[in-house]
Amino acid sequence: MKSPEKISEAVVRRLPIYLRYLLQLQSREIHTVSSQDLGTRLNLNPAQIRKDLAYFGDFGRKGIGYEVDYLIDKIRQILKLDRTVNVALIGAGNLGRALCNYTAYQSDRMKIVAVFDASPAKTGETISTLIVQPMEELSTTIGLKEVRIGIIAVPSAEAQQVADQFVAAGVEAILNFAPIILKVPETVRVHYADFTTELLSLAYYLE
Repeated sequence: MKSPEKISEAVVRRLPIYLRYLLQLQSREIHTVSSQDLGTRLNLNPAQIRKDLAYFGDFGRKGIGYEVDYLIDKIRQILKLDRTVNVALIGAGNLGRALCNYTAYQSDRMKIVAVFDASPAKTGETISTLIVQPMEELSTTIGLKEVRIGIIAVPSAEAQQVADQFVAAGVEAILNFAPIILKVPETVRVHYADFTTELLSLAYYLE
């Protein structure tokens, strides 16, 4: 297996796509799948799928393909989802509430364990099973709950300050929903979920 820094981001981003489809096959009690079938269903080149998986090991069997249960376990290990990954969210507005109530990712051992907001009017409210905490409790809670990933769901004017607080508290990775580029240390990974960029780019494909 290649070292993580030599595996491209594109490969890593495709792994959850493979996992999602494999879980669908598992729910239908389908036990094996070929790269050709994966490629057809996911609209990807089968050779690319084989190459992606080969970075991490030899998981397929010639003439049979991939054993679904085995490949699910291996991809979860690669994505470090063979253990629970605790997540904290800052921003208890409409987006933050929707993210807290969205449970699909929990089957992959990702769990939002704390939610924070700077507004005194929102602290103390309950979202799903979580009580909105004040920002003053961020650092202590992240340490106690061993939070490794932070989600930013605040307006862009507040996002950098929130990112700084996450970094100071020891968070290792951030998912940012605010439409702004964050400045963080090289040791902290940031991914962006920018609805505006995605929506505007769709316009290019309109007839």
